[in-house]
Amino acid sequence: MRPLPGADGPRELISLGWDASHAAAWSGLSDEAGRALEPGRLTSGERGAFAVALATGDVQATLSGRLRHETELDPEALHPSVGDWVAVAADGAGSAIIHAVLPRRSALVRRGPVDGSARNQVLAANVDVAFLVTSLNAEFNVRRLERYVAVAWESGALPVVLLSKADVAVDADGMCLAAEATAPGVEVIAVSAYTGAGLAAVRRHLGPGRTVVFLGSSGVGKSSLVNALAGSDVMATAAIRPDDARGRHTTTRRQLVRLDAGLVIDTPGLRELSLADGDGLTDAFVDIEAIAAGCRFRDCSHSVEPGCAIRTALGTGELDPERWAAFRKLELEAHRAELAGNAVARKAERRRWTAMIRGVERHMEMKYGGER
Repeated sequence: MRPLPGADGPRELISLGWDASHAAAWSGLSDEAGRALEPGRLTSGERGAFAVALATGDVQATLSGRLRHETELDPEALHPSVGDWVAVAADGAGSAIIHAVLPRRSALVRRGPVDGSARNQVLAANVDVAFLVTSLNAEFNVRRLERYVAVAWESGALPVVLLSKADVAVDADGMCLAAEATAPGVEVIAVSAYTGAGLAAVRRHLGPGRTVVFLGSSGVGKSSLVNALAGSDVMATAAIRPDDARGRHTTTRRQLVRLDAGLVIDTPGLRELSLADGDGLTDAFVDIEAIAAGCRFRDCSHSVEPGCAIRTALGTGELDPERWAAFRKLELEAHRAELAGNAVARKAERRRWTAMIRGVERHMEMKYGGER
């Protein structure tokens, strides 16, 4: 039986990001027959086939029957995603079976449609830093950036805004100021994969066992930045369309790339990204939260109440009406997502309380009769 890996486990695991929190979650994991498993990190996955990095090397893996059944019940929590730590049984010939997914320290989630036509999808797991990439051309959009920042804060990762293609920007300084105003408290870095400008600031977020993810639309230069950090062409790239500054999908799947300085998850271009809940809004809109703290009433709806600091700030110009409208839109979106996501839980809770009330009524009727 293999000894369970601790926080000071094999060097190969530590270089993949293994630490004390994963070691603490490992205790007691075994397969259906009680046989010991070994930990690995998921580096890619597509259509039920997964690549997993173990301390002894990389293997191709599939899900165990039990885990496949469990993922159908709760795919967001239990289906392995890139960056996940998993427990596998390896056969020593390059193949393995995944039996469990360890608890995630962070998870970037793309919410499915509210109508339930698709499930929430974990884009990347166990990420330390989320690089939110937008290019300094016609693609730059502060409303999209607000949404990305909120999703990043929601994930548990540290958001960092990368303004790419700085070498061709017409007004880089102005766009940097706009990004800083849009993402207060978040580091903003203007960067160019072509000239190397800003790459030193990006590299400061890397480190042994540290995982970063690149998120953004197609053509913003995510893969080019990964290549620049790697010092070689580890990812395919293509030029954007000059007529609308939109890019082509050169990255077709999410994958974890091991660099000398750390770990990078590259992702395909995102057409849209929605909140799974509202946990990231407070951090993404700290300026609005600070203003709202000055309202006379703690439960102020910011509509008709006297002493509303939000309405005062809108009137004086301290708060941009478009930013306020964006916040309200994301707030409503998060509320709808939460209601949709908790529908099953609400029904179960309602059934539990109904059964409890009926049980109390039967007890009272038995004790006191029909008249009480």
